Amino acid sequence: MTNIHYSQKQIEDMEKRKRAAFVNSLSGFKSASLIGTVDELGKTNLAIFSSVIHIGSDPALIGFISRPDTTRRHTLENILATNCFTINHIHAAIYRQAHQTSARYPKHVSEFDATGLTPEFRPLIPAPYVKECVIKYGLTFVEKHDLKINGTTLIIGKVEEVYVPENCLLPDGNIDAEAAGSITVSGLDSYHITKRLSRLSYAKPDKLPEEVA
Repeated sequence: MTNIHYSQKQIEDMEKRKRAAFVNSLSGFKSASLIGTVDELGKTNLAIFSSVIHIGSDPALIGFISRPDTTRRHTLENILATNCFTINHIHAAIYRQAHQTSARYPKHVSEFDATGLTPEFRPLIPAPYVKECVIKYGLTFVEKHDLKINGTTLIIGKVEEVYVPENCLLPDGNIDAEAAGSITVSGLDSYHITKRLSRLSYAKPDKLPEEVA
């Protein structure tokens, strides 16, 4: 297999959309999630994100990156206004609808209505969950970090509650996302199902890892 070398200048000189596709796919497979929010008037919003990341376990913190606010970012606006949001794993049955939430709908149009997905409200978090999703969790906003290098924003939320099917929860605490049918995304528009290779034991310097159940 022959590798093609790209210099920083060659990447910068790419046509804008080609560069975006190239760099977005550079990091490989990413989580595919729907973030649900609501504004002060109760209008729901739903948007797909591939930048959801684990921040810490104690306390349980999850973050995601919001793009530069060169246009209105309804998800970001709603979180800052209401201090809550939900994150919902995407699965194969709804990935087309999930992808459609990336369209630039006006503020008064809810992506739930536009895509046929169902908002689901639970007592603890005012933001809507996606009824069709299997794994979902609610968060309260804790920190906002503006990244000067490219104008994006890191939003960090504290996990307040989690909904996960019993058969997707392993004895050691791991959540089996594959059993739930959660999918992944690469680049801007390529969706993938997963197949586990194996699980390995905790790595120690004096012992090679072993497969675990």
